[in-house]
Amino acid sequence: MTADGLLQDIAAGERLDLADTAPDGAGSAWLGALLGEMVARRLPGRQVRWTSEGLSFVTAPDPGSRVEAMAEVAASDPVPGPAAARRVTLDCHCRDAGGRVLMQGRIVVEAAPPTVAGDGPARPHFLHDLVQRAAGFGPMRLGVVHPVDAAALQGMADAAAAGLIDPVIYAPRHKLDAAAEAAGLDLGGFDRKDVPHSHAAAEAAVAAVRDGGLAGLMKGSLHTDELMAAVVDRRDGLCTDRRISHAFCLDVPLYPRPLFVADAAINIAPDLMQKRDIARNTIDLAHAVGIAEPKVAILAAVETVNPRMPATLDAAALCKMADRGQIAGALLDGPLAFDNAVSVAAAETKHIRSPVAGQADILLVPDIEAGNMVAKQLEYLAGAEAAGLVLGASVPVVLTSRADGPAARLASCALAVMLAHARSQGMLVKPAD
Repeated sequence: MTADGLLQDIAAGERLDLADTAPDGAGSAWLGALLGEMVARRLPGRQVRWTSEGLSFVTAPDPGSRVEAMAEVAASDPVPGPAAARRVTLDCHCRDAGGRVLMQGRIVVEAAPPTVAGDGPARPHFLHDLVQRAAGFGPMRLGVVHPVDAAALQGMADAAAAGLIDPVIYAPRHKLDAAAEAAGLDLGGFDRKDVPHSHAAAEAAVAAVRDGGLAGLMKGSLHTDELMAAVVDRRDGLCTDRRISHAFCLDVPLYPRPLFVADAAINIAPDLMQKRDIARNTIDLAHAVGIAEPKVAILAAVETVNPRMPATLDAAALCKMADRGQIAGALLDGPLAFDNAVSVAAAETKHIRSPVAGQADILLVPDIEAGNMVAKQLEYLAGAEAAGLVLGASVPVVLTSRADGPAARLASCALAVMLAHARSQGMLVKPAD
């Protein structure tokens, strides 16, 4: 059923509810997330979004207490326009087992319109669709480094079955065979290179890239540091004139377009020139997946330049670099706080006039801690699906986490295929020196 259809089914007076046990330290953020999960479960779908909320925090729940989130449909109204969407107003509250009100207020949701200002069609289920698009380019020859557990092997096998990759496996044969047997997978049809240990696997795969035998790499069961040490080696690695960085691509249920977060995995505290390269790398990835002019929101805690907050100074400098052509192929604005980057209503409330505010495709974060928190909160609290890729090396590097499920591994391979194809076709914009 479409998002419009889901909202059509909601009638005034209908009730929603969801209960959970409060963890230690639960406060307004946890209560808001509980209400959000309740709404998302009843109104799933990539085209349903929150348009506004007016929730007031009253008091925190006791740790270990049962908390119930409840909502009643106060109104269900048509949205003017050709889309025939609906807007649903929910009167919400959270109570503990004794009936004490913890949070209360209103949430308004509606079906996303078929177009978003300045961004063309909305992209429901973007990562799923991306896998289908990438498979149309044919499998890329990908070195899979030390995949000696069931999750890594299954992710590789799924990507091969989807037509995304033609894997070459680098791992100790005895460990690989044991993992394949435990996972119930037959690796007989795959090219396997026997190496003594994980360090050797990374070095051999990187050497194969340099020799032209591989178009990309995929992390298996080894530590990220082991793989990246071989990739960034100044003499024998895969470095280019760009700073190597990482980008998450997130499919967020309540956001009408894919959302890139960079850098949340590699660069700990990037300086201005490193942020420039992070922006360039992520813009390239956005172009590769079909976003012609991505909107880059440069995040900080505030939306004004403050000399005591270096992130705001970097944001202002990056915007001027874009004006001078040093960062090309995108619209940049910053500093922007997170709410102003993703919510038109928040931007309008603060009188921010910008083609980026409220409509960001890329969130350029100030440091790895901010990026990691943003990406994981969207994934674990907002139900986002995530894929990730290392950028700036001579080939794409699929950098998966042990916590990633099959869908994330598959989508990450699709990102690698799309980026490799865009490079081969000369589709990426070269900035001014």
